[in-house]
Amino acid sequence: MMMLQHGSTQLLCLTASSGVPLFTRGASKQLPFSVIGSLNGVHMFGAGQGVELSCCETEGGGKVVWRVFQDSVMLIAVSGGGRGGAGVGKAEELRLRRLLENAWSCMVLVLGQDELTDVRNVERLKRDLRSCFTLVDQLLEDRQEGILGNLTHCVDSLLPPDPTILQGSPTVAHRLLRFQLLPGADVCVLCGPTPSLHKAESRLVGAFWTPLAETLRGCLAIGEQCLPGSVSLRPDLLAVLLINRETRRSVSLVRPSTAHPLGDSPSKARCWELLRLFYVFSTTHYFTQEETSSASPEERPQRGHNEDFVLGFSHQPLQCYLVTDECKSFGLQTPQHQLFLLVPPSVPSFALRTLATQTLSDIVAAT
Repeated sequence: MMMLQHGSTQLLCLTASSGVPLFTRGASKQLPFSVIGSLNGVHMFGAGQGVELSCCETEGGGKVVWRVFQDSVMLIAVSGGGRGGAGVGKAEELRLRRLLENAWSCMVLVLGQDELTDVRNVERLKRDLRSCFTLVDQLLEDRQEGILGNLTHCVDSLLPPDPTILQGSPTVAHRLLRFQLLPGADVCVLCGPTPSLHKAESRLVGAFWTPLAETLRGCLAIGEQCLPGSVSLRPDLLAVLLINRETRRSVSLVRPSTAHPLGDSPSKARCWELLRLFYVFSTTHYFTQEETSSASPEERPQRGHNEDFVLGFSHQPLQCYLVTDECKSFGLQTPQHQLFLLVPPSVPSFALRTLATQTLSDIVAAT
């Protein structure tokens, strides 16, 4: 029996100990309570037998992914299928796992981990979780162009020509304050009960950020390019995703359609989609997935490569490529970086490695 419509996704949140539903978000037609109870029951039955049920495929081609966080909250992601064959199924599993991790992170951000791990009043928790719905719905829609951090779990960033780093690591945060520095540039500040909003704006924000006004204007000038002007990319590049594996930061960009005179080039929106798909393809078949702090030590060994070809070798793949009717894609992995490129089909396949190596070298040298 098909649980959801093709292409739709539903997120279920329950208490891990008793299976009490806390909220349901996603598909317009919610799953019946009996189905939700069955999904929770089969997971609890497996746990009672010493078996961890993490993912399964439905008869209609959909997928169900389970995850228990801090032995307190269970999140279940259910997709309606209709997304393709086995390789696409692996990509869909990764997408759903990322969805569960990101949803839990949203809940921790809004409510705090203590409120979620020490549940004293379920009805109150249900009410409090409503404040997370906007963020969770954004994750389910997954339509933000240029934002890949929810998939890569690296910080989306840009590389200004004169970077100035001002950062801190507060241990306690009570308020999130947001101030506009320039049109298009805002700063968010985590602080305790003091100072007041007026004092923070008049005394702190101006003192710290006014000297950096020109640097901020330089960042705004970069815009969607995300790279300093000293980096000259080849004109036949459609899209680029560069991940720094040490700092867990990423830079991604799609070239404007005017840079590609050929009429058969994918649209900007389609290039973002293809870039995401190639990243998922590469990390589920060949490259290393960047783990998050929410992944348990027991779960990390299970997140290796799913490709039989890779499992037959002791070494780590360093390059991969994919040729489709829309574009050619090339991935390059080093101890410090992962680079993913999209180019038009007209670019010769034998030139992809040189193109990727040169692009990585140019960006690293300039930043």
